Amino acid sequence: MSYALRRLTSLLVTLVVASVVVFVVVEVVPGDPASYMLGLNASPDTVQALRTELGLDQTGVARWFDWVSGMLVGDFGVSYTYRTDVASMVVDRIAVSVPLALLALMLAVLIAFPAGLVAASRRGGVADTGVMGFTQIGIAIPNFWFAMLLVLVFSVHLRWFPSGGFPGWEAGLWPALKALTLPAIALALPQAAILARVLRSSLLDTLGEDYIRTARAKGLSSRAALWKHALRNAMIPVLTIVGLQFSFLLAGAIIIENVFYLPGLGRLVFQAITSRDLVVVESVVMLLVFAVVLVTYLVDLAYAWVDPRLRR
Repeated sequence: MSYALRRLTSLLVTLVVASVVVFVVVEVVPGDPASYMLGLNASPDTVQALRTELGLDQTGVARWFDWVSGMLVGDFGVSYTYRTDVASMVVDRIAVSVPLALLALMLAVLIAFPAGLVAASRRGGVADTGVMGFTQIGIAIPNFWFAMLLVLVFSVHLRWFPSGGFPGWEAGLWPALKALTLPAIALALPQAAILARVLRSSLLDTLGEDYIRTARAKGLSSRAALWKHALRNAMIPVLTIVGLQFSFLLAGAIIIENVFYLPGLGRLVFQAITSRDLVVVESVVMLLVFAVVLVTYLVDLAYAWVDPRLRR
């Protein structure tokens, strides 16, 4: 319990510092949102009136405090561009980004774990060489190029999946999953390659430990030693990568979302940056920071479950 509380305190401090950094970085970006919205020919009085309406005439400290206190109660403010509640916009986009990230992570794990186990159990063999070769290709191929290749093959030629857009969950589970399948595969390929290599390396390090050799000397088969002893002890670096991958898939899918025209958080941030919609940029980025920190906290708790020595 004390370990969890210590990590939770660290999480809260990280969030406070991150909110200051996000606010300062976004605020110092050149360009006035009011001037951008009204155009070059707007009179100074009109621009000043809009700045007052948007709260841009307040001090930076006051604006930061209003922004943070509002987020604590679920009020993310009102979009400068769309004049709608930011929270409702975020909820709509989360319904796309979170399932996409989860589907991509699930595909990455389903591909990486068997590949990493096979490569580690047949070190130096044909299977190991083949797996490492494919993982190198997966890391080297840009995911946006792979996404366009998937569209060309499975959407244009075979017509199995849509090439872009999202019909919404109200259209049914299968149409929505079909729209997310190709983006999820494009995101999962490099993540699966990285995870497979990390799992293989961690397993090989664990299999070289003295307790594994002792277990083998007592008559335990190599397969049993791999599953019963090596795998669990090799999971700590793997859990780290899985946690980081989910955070990346949630926050870093902006290119894939633009390739497939998905209305997710990444595309929302991109649109908000181009229109100087500061409140949307700050709120979405802070929400993504919270997701990253929360996932990191859950990974730390998973560490303590896998290896109780870390609780000390």
